[in-house]
Amino acid sequence: MISDLQPVLDRAADGGRITPEEALALYVHAPLHALGRAADAARRKRYADTVDIATYIIERNINYTNVCVTACKFCAFYAPPKSEKGWVREIDDILRRCAETVELGGTQIMFQGGHHPDFGVEYYERSFAAIKAAFPQLVIHSLGASEVAHMAKVSGVGIEEAISRIHAAGLDSFAGAGAELLPERPRTAIAPLKESGERWLEIMETAHGLGVESTSTMLMGTGETNAERIEHLRMIRDVQDRTGGFRAFIPYTYQPENNHLKGRTQATLLEYLRLIAVARLFLHNVAHIQGSWLTTGKEAGQLTLHYGADDLGSVMLEENVVSSAGAKHRSNRMELLHLIRAAGRIPAQRDTTYNHLIVHDDPANDPVDDKVVSHLSSTALTGGTAHPELKVVDAR
Repeated sequence: MISDLQPVLDRAADGGRITPEEALALYVHAPLHALGRAADAARRKRYADTVDIATYIIERNINYTNVCVTACKFCAFYAPPKSEKGWVREIDDILRRCAETVELGGTQIMFQGGHHPDFGVEYYERSFAAIKAAFPQLVIHSLGASEVAHMAKVSGVGIEEAISRIHAAGLDSFAGAGAELLPERPRTAIAPLKESGERWLEIMETAHGLGVESTSTMLMGTGETNAERIEHLRMIRDVQDRTGGFRAFIPYTYQPENNHLKGRTQATLLEYLRLIAVARLFLHNVAHIQGSWLTTGKEAGQLTLHYGADDLGSVMLEENVVSSAGAKHRSNRMELLHLIRAAGRIPAQRDTTYNHLIVHDDPANDPVDDKVVSHLSSTALTGGTAHPELKVVDAR
């Protein structure tokens, strides 16, 4: 038990390294406002030249299939192989969604789907090559170690070959999907058919070594302990010490509907804010911390900007995975600009590597007829699609 937390807060706020034991003590015992002030001080120290800026991105999740062999217990999106609910999007449909993304000023595609039993490296090579040929300006920031492990197994190739081939075909960076919870006990409890957390990190480390950077994620609220949350952070930090390949850390919360966990455990808002703050302090070697308004709500997302976050995520033109599990929060570009300004910051649209594309430093120059709306074409919502011509096909 650490009796005096103030020296730990002061060291972390100054950019110093803290131990996992100290991080757990801060997460559990530090006064909330003191924790937030320390995290914000660490952010200000890192971004001294742009301290007033908070960023967002315009992007789209394109779900290429819901067919999946992993059957994760928190997921409400997947359908098992041969299920009548299974579907696959054809490449023409995917390209039309890319076209709409470009039309609305989006810069990034997140290609997200199930572990289809027939989709090996070749499927992703064809898809990424087609997207890049038609829309070279779009960044493909997609997939993660779980998909790499699956496609390599389907194609009978090694991890390095799988990563190298999809990178050559057009993948720019990994989104860090499938991290869920990396420690063994909670990962086995919610995703028993996925690779271990250690293997997930080995694959991401291999990707970093091949020049393919990534973000890192964490799913909170599925029954993990406080110590397991901090252990997740430690496992990421240890890899980051060796590679420097994680651009950002993005925690988000479990959604309780339509899945096997049935909402029995969920993370509270205060737990989320404390995790954001401790992530900023503990992950001193990860540049960006993102608050997730999509799963926690717009007001909670805004609050993260006072707890060490420097990024408010995205206007996600399409999202179907967490929406299927009950995430009901919606927003648009104008609203994100307002949320950031109301937090005392200047909004800036960024690209995938966090370069500022547009700094909205004068509200008089804001778009007045804004069509950039989240979930514009999501199909998980009843009546939620603005483009019913975009169809899925039966996967059987």
